[in-house]
Amino acid sequence: MSNGASSIETLSASMQAFLERAGDERLGKNGEPAPVHLWDPPFCGALDMRIASDGTWHYEGGRIERPALVLLFASILRREPDGQHSLVTPVERYSIEVEDVAFSAVELEQDNSSGQLLVRTNMGEIVALGDGHDLRFVEDQASGGLKPYVHIRNGLEALMTRPVAYQLLDLVVEKTHDGEPWLGIESGNRFYPVLPVQQLKEADV
Repeated sequence: MSNGASSIETLSASMQAFLERAGDERLGKNGEPAPVHLWDPPFCGALDMRIASDGTWHYEGGRIERPALVLLFASILRREPDGQHSLVTPVERYSIEVEDVAFSAVELEQDNSSGQLLVRTNMGEIVALGDGHDLRFVEDQASGGLKPYVHIRNGLEALMTRPVAYQLLDLVVEKTHDGEPWLGIESGNRFYPVLPVQQLKEADV
């Protein structure tokens, strides 16, 4: 598969019908993702579809190159309580493989008036870091550094790309957290602790 066109050929008729009408009749409002968290369809099996750790989508071993098709699949994606990822319509649910998380954070801006940090994903969604869109850090086993993730919607997260992570690093501030000085990220009225200042001092010794 070179252009992603064959990626709908083996899907069920109801899923194909959804894809065919989705351009003009998205089930979400105002171009927003569909309300998949409200649906409870039966599980219909696993698709040979994968979201790679770099955020690219693949089907049956080939990369899906059509941006519109990727955006459509992303709009009906959800994360299940057990951590599995699914493509969902009101009548069907298919599991897919996600190597790390569903999205990538490709742009970071700061609102100068509010101090709120705004993140744009590779799917074009923009969220403001804060309640409902929290930031978390996970140790990278390969490098020993920290990988920043932000919650986008319904359990789906975005991993910040390296350039965005460097931008975030430039915004680190020191604040008191649990009675101790910490380095972290501030967005609006939220502070996300990253590292105790004392731990950093000990590492420099």
